[in-house]
Amino acid sequence: MPRVKEFKGTSLKLSIGWRKGERKMDRMEETMMFKAVGEEDISAQDILQKVYAALQEKGYDPINQMVGYLMSGDPVYITNHNQARAMIRKLERFELIEELVRNYLQEK
Repeated sequence: MPRVKEFKGTSLKLSIGWRKGERKMDRMEETMMFKAVGEEDISAQDILQKVYAALQEKGYDPINQMVGYLMSGDPVYITNHNQARAMIRKLERFELIEELVRNYLQEK
């Protein structure tokens, strides 16, 4: 059964799983995973809309900036205003492009 360790002062929760009777060295070779507690799942559509709004608020051309990010992968195209850069980096670029294509074709 996985053990869960919460660290005070952070929003991270570390879950480590191993079977009874395993040696410590065996556990060191396994992949461990952690997930931030309290992080909400946000859809690609919501992310794109929030990033668009943040870019617009800062006076940028949102379409040009978002295309620059999607083409290059360089996050400097996206402003830090309203956590836009952090939000857009939560998803892979292909997921964002997939969402854009899906919405474009559904409206046609």
